[in-house]
Amino acid sequence: MKILFLGTNGWYSTETGNQPCLLIDTKEYYIVIDAGDGIYKLDRYIKEDKPIHLFISHLHIDHIAGLHILSKFNFTNKMSIFVMYGNKGLLKQFFTAPFTTPPDKQKFQIEISELEIGRHKLPYPLETKLLNHSAPVMGMRFELEGKSIVYCSDTGYSENTIILANKTDLLIHECGFFKPPKGRWGHVTPEEAAEIAKKSETNRLVLIHFSANEYHSLKQRKDAEQRARKIFQDTTASYDGMTLEL
Repeated sequence: MKILFLGTNGWYSTETGNQPCLLIDTKEYYIVIDAGDGIYKLDRYIKEDKPIHLFISHLHIDHIAGLHILSKFNFTNKMSIFVMYGNKGLLKQFFTAPFTTPPDKQKFQIEISELEIGRHKLPYPLETKLLNHSAPVMGMRFELEGKSIVYCSDTGYSENTIILANKTDLLIHECGFFKPPKGRWGHVTPEEAAEIAKKSETNRLVLIHFSANEYHSLKQRKDAEQRARKIFQDTTASYDGMTLEL
């Protein structure tokens, strides 16, 4: 199983990275998490006729802007888009004219489904919990090929994250702040992400969603990685184009 980081910036794209998008390539499915503009790279990796499952953590623009890019793809695969319950109508408002090409006008089949917060029996087990942000955000735990992967983007410190990531193989967690701000809302520093990883007893932590207005270089990301490693040793700062084998 491969995990490919197509977009690792938060807010907006810079030379350091694109808006958030992650691809998990399993034997039977392509699982895409978030649709920032990093999703434009998706067709470089969708080479097999496997279903595509796209999960949207929340509806802030940097996580859905890439839906506008889907019309350039010529997939034969069916794409299922999963959003948090109550957001389907809101997503459909964005995912239509005049903003972008509606699902029924795309070159391939797209279906939108809603998820309650809780446990789900998709073709693989999935657990979702509400995170700590300025808008409702869905944290996700996937059980895939005998491994567990947790994705938590756009969240402040949250007990739900610790519960969700308990003894997981991989925690992919946001790292929006380079240093603690005067006012706190919905993001964490490298040290806070590391504390969450330590408390949850995860095996590995990967930092993602580096706010573009704070992280101006990949060196800053490495600095964040080193700071986090003082608390949780097995920490990696992600970058666009990074691939992990799990």
